[in-house]
Amino acid sequence: MSTCGEVLVAIMNSRADMEIVRKQHWYRIPIEQVEKLKHRDRWHPKWLAFYQTKIFDHEAHAVNYYADVRAIHDVYRWELFPEQPSDAKSQQRYCKLELSSLKRLPNPIISKRLRRIAFIPTTWETLMQAKDMSDLWDESLLDKS
Repeated sequence: MSTCGEVLVAIMNSRADMEIVRKQHWYRIPIEQVEKLKHRDRWHPKWLAFYQTKIFDHEAHAVNYYADVRAIHDVYRWELFPEQPSDAKSQQRYCKLELSSLKRLPNPIISKRLRRIAFIPTTWETLMQAKDMSDLWDESLLDKS
């Protein structure tokens, strides 16, 4: 049985972060965001999908890719980016999601109405059937996100 949160749609607004996903197979989520998802009982991602913003040109404003979540670890930013300077930012905590290789969705999920999103918890069936970003939202969360 599907549960909301088995798929997490995450915003991808950085080419550098997309390269990390493509080549190193991981993505980071600030621990504060994870706590919000846990509080709403929406944290148990088996898959992570990516909403690409305007910087991605012809793939912009759509969910085009997803990956299987293989493992989840709590880490500090300095563990993810050891080459960056040690400062207050390096002490921030994240959940590191280890991923499979990216897979292309059979049909991109487009955003007809641009919305500010960070994360959208949804189900596998919803992800596979959605045509528009609004199809991904759990109606009970639409006004709260």
